[in-house]
Amino acid sequence: MKGRFESVTNAPVVAIVGRPNVGKSTLFNRIIGARVAIVEKTPGVTRDRIYEWAEWRGRRFLLVDTGGIDVISGKARAGAGSRAEDELEIMQQTRRQAEIAIAESDIILFVVDARDGVTPADHDIAGILRRSGKPVLLVANKLEGKIGGHEAGHMDLYELGLGDAFPISAVHGEGVGDLLDAVIESMGQLPGAGAAEGETGEAETTGFVIKIAVIGRPNVGKSSLVNKILGEERFIVSDVPGTTRDAIDTLFRHGDQEFRIIDTAGIRRKSRIRDQLERYSVLRALRAIDRCDVAVLVLDALEGPTEQETKIGGYIHEAGRGCIIAVNKWDLVKDRENVMTQLERDIRDTLGFLDYAPIVFISAVTGKRVETLLQMIKDVFARWSSRIPTSTLNQVIQEAVVRVEPPSHKGRELKVYYGTQVRSRPPAFAIYVNDPDLMHFSYERYLENTLREAFGFEGTRIELWMRRKT
Repeated sequence: MKGRFESVTNAPVVAIVGRPNVGKSTLFNRIIGARVAIVEKTPGVTRDRIYEWAEWRGRRFLLVDTGGIDVISGKARAGAGSRAEDELEIMQQTRRQAEIAIAESDIILFVVDARDGVTPADHDIAGILRRSGKPVLLVANKLEGKIGGHEAGHMDLYELGLGDAFPISAVHGEGVGDLLDAVIESMGQLPGAGAAEGETGEAETTGFVIKIAVIGRPNVGKSSLVNKILGEERFIVSDVPGTTRDAIDTLFRHGDQEFRIIDTAGIRRKSRIRDQLERYSVLRALRAIDRCDVAVLVLDALEGPTEQETKIGGYIHEAGRGCIIAVNKWDLVKDRENVMTQLERDIRDTLGFLDYAPIVFISAVTGKRVETLLQMIKDVFARWSSRIPTSTLNQVIQEAVVRVEPPSHKGRELKVYYGTQVRSRPPAFAIYVNDPDLMHFSYERYLENTLREAFGFEGTRIELWMRRKT
């Protein structure tokens, strides 16, 4: 699927790189004006590349936060035990992610901790950046209260061979304006800079952007699925649960439709959340559901639905988002016909409240049915956003009332007069009756099923609000 999914913009790309814990994510959040990247004192919090739009002096550009590039020492390579091997694998992939960001960027912000001075890791990174041939702005961070003073000089930073450093405090925003002025000036020197002056990115794309959240337990293949959709190695993939720590947005186009896809941290049971950082990652994953249009709930075909899927699916349902259930790792399943039948039955039994969500069996490794998944996302979004003409709606309601007589209670009969759609995303309908207390839940369910049969609504919940006609 490589090459079939395109970036939605040709705007300049600015990458923030540096070793771990020098303040890259703090600077990223400061520039975009929002807390998108997780900021912790723990080194290695950011592992994947995080993309977001930024604007300065009327110029819009794509800003990339990267994981810290660390020197992989001989000691780390010789580390004993599976935990050391896991950490080494993730360290190597984090470095690879940063190198990809450098390769696709137009301008690089190389952040160092001015309080530490120049370290061997800084020299290692500077060598990589010099070989890239890209414009590099050296950023001396953590100079709170020292911007413009004599102490901000830090002559040892010249050892890196990257020219003058821009002294800043990402935490307080000191010096960041001067740094961004230099970024804009560097953009003006890029090839084809004159033609790019009017680009504004996502705001000027045609049509609308569908926001997708990829949600599920740890290690079910969420990042692998997003990588397959994007056709590139955008996110770190590892068998180590918890590799993805943040909810990461990426813009792409498929055909004539633009998307914003959000890869999220795995949501595990509360009792298994180990630290505050992981707890915050789970919170960001749940917030990704709140801000998406369609949630793709990813299950492991070898394990089937669990209690945790029930909790995640319940959150999607309560949030009123469109939903698709993607059963991943289908390439590893034998006797697929029988397994598919049993899995569908188990999913419907376990996730009964998501009976409207379509199920698709996919393989993020081979790409099987990933195209089908994308088409389903478009279809579910259309149904989730749909509005039904009042005349058509009432024709269906009246036919339903004639077909099945409304219930009565103690001699009082429910009378259904008419309905109107009061909201979309998800669709909600006000049904006007003589007395809402006479509406039995079974008859309400019957009306809901009738509307689903008439208008589709696959992949989205619908709401019926009973109103007394006055």
